[in-house]
Amino acid sequence: MESKQERPLAPVVLFVYNRLDTLISTVESLQECRLAHETDLIIFSDAHKHEKDVVDVSNVRKFVAEIQGFKSLKVFEASENKGLAGSIISGVTKIFDDYESVIVMEDDLRVSPNFLTYMNEALEFYKDDKQVFSVSGYIFKMKIPLNYNYDVFFTQRHCSWGWGMWKDRWIDIDWAVSDYEEFSKSKKKIRKFNEIGSDLFSSLQKQSRGLINSWAIRCNYHQFKKQTVTVYPTVTKLTNLGFGEQATHTNQRYNKYKVVMEESPKYSFNFPKEVTLNNQLISRYRFKFNRRVRLYYYILNKLFSWI
Repeated sequence: MESKQERPLAPVVLFVYNRLDTLISTVESLQECRLAHETDLIIFSDAHKHEKDVVDVSNVRKFVAEIQGFKSLKVFEASENKGLAGSIISGVTKIFDDYESVIVMEDDLRVSPNFLTYMNEALEFYKDDKQVFSVSGYIFKMKIPLNYNYDVFFTQRHCSWGWGMWKDRWIDIDWAVSDYEEFSKSKKKIRKFNEIGSDLFSSLQKQSRGLINSWAIRCNYHQFKKQTVTVYPTVTKLTNLGFGEQATHTNQRYNKYKVVMEESPKYSFNFPKEVTLNNQLISRYRFKFNRRVRLYYYILNKLFSWI
């Protein structure tokens, strides 16, 4: 079934910090999207955490204040550093006061020209299907079966790079993870949680102990409890630029998530109406998150970090 674009469009909510070089590329790629001039751009600029970041944050704020090419521009400048998790949770919650769906990005993503078309059509198509938790614009390199006729597939794992969601799904998330203690005592539930990625429970454990501050792992845990799915494209609509030294969360030279953008993007998409998990695609998706693959890339980065 082919999708049909309807208005109004979801706003792009962009979270920025101190990376002007990748931010410029992110904004330029968004400006090149077919629906840019019809899209509200809302930017949350976090305040500096360290004195060494003062100038970089200031330069980022000067740049975002002059952005053009969108239906409207609104910038929120934090007076104190919130960190990425705090910024995203509070920022997206604020935007849902005025919108029913959002497209969320960070300042190190470059999108394809059809990114906004794809995201809006997917958000419109699945808005009433409560089995669908979110929409991802990203997918790592993965072989798609030749007889698979749709432009998306489903997994049980949320993606934090270029994603979309609806208000009714977002406001239901328990950010405090109030049932963690009970959950952590169940080996059966932990094994089930880790089926879609061997990193999941360990990340949730670190979150509960205050070793990390991740909004994404809390999102994934909520999704697991609700047994919902995320829509993924069969061809990625974005790539991550943040693998350099200045990157906040992705500074690896060898990364299994690096992708090559599509050369001839399409603007009409075939979405399956029925939400089903394709075992072959799920198996290939899970492979990227198994322990051996994670260990392989960890060793690569350790061995060649001196180069």
